[in-house]
Amino acid sequence: MRTARTPRTRRAARAGQYTALLGYLLFLAFPLLWLLSTALKSPRELGSPHPAWIPRHPTLANVRQAFAEQPLAHAALNSLLVALATAAVTVLIATPMAYVMARHRTRAARAATGWVVVSQAFPFVLLIIPLFLVLKRLRLIDSLTGLVLVYVVWSLPFALWMLAGHARAVPAELEEAAAVDGAGRLRTLTSVTVPLLAPGIAATALFAFVTAWNEFFFALVLLKSPHRQTLPVVLTHFIGAEGVADLGPLAAAAFLATLPSLAFFALVQRRITSGLLTGAVKN
Repeated sequence: MRTARTPRTRRAARAGQYTALLGYLLFLAFPLLWLLSTALKSPRELGSPHPAWIPRHPTLANVRQAFAEQPLAHAALNSLLVALATAAVTVLIATPMAYVMARHRTRAARAATGWVVVSQAFPFVLLIIPLFLVLKRLRLIDSLTGLVLVYVVWSLPFALWMLAGHARAVPAELEEAAAVDGAGRLRTLTSVTVPLLAPGIAATALFAFVTAWNEFFFALVLLKSPHRQTLPVVLTHFIGAEGVADLGPLAAAAFLATLPSLAFFALVQRRITSGLLTGAVKN
């Protein structure tokens, strides 16, 4: 027989839950805290055989050295332009395609949905050679435009899968009512469906933005000119030819590169959560 939980048992269970949650948060925050600690240490502390978690003599010398050695500001601007363009183009293409996949449940639509899921299993190495050849034919190698096209192609499967679920959650009766009032298919999509898909569109755009901001492999292969390189590629310049990293400036640059995406998520975390949950259940 089940016994009633006493107040002491409930308090102990709640304390255990909070302790586990705190431990999980510390586990997630550890890389960022380690970067911050390393970025504020002097070269003498970094070379100490007994490093401390908290810098004994915090300094911003690593930050100044990072900006002096590498064009971090210009690389961050390149990453920002690429990420914004990727998010915008991905949403513009994925929204009508996801609507068609959700409303027209034909064999072709089901086959397209299956292909979208299967394409996520393709590794980067398998895609880079055909993408490189296509971009070479289009003369888009070493171009931010070509990099945006690659990121859009890579982001579309996830965007389609995500937005199709949101489109299925929109009641078809609303579109039928708009059709009765004389609205055409395009007008119904732009005036009725898209506003209801706003949480999903926002979440999809944010994930496309963060994916493009953090991506390294495609940018490394496709961009050759130093003034076109994105921030993840420039961060590798702090590692020498023999694999020895300039740890202080590298940690400072990596920490600063992480802040924009963290700030972006902090500002729109509620919209991301609602976008992920909307469409997850059926009425």
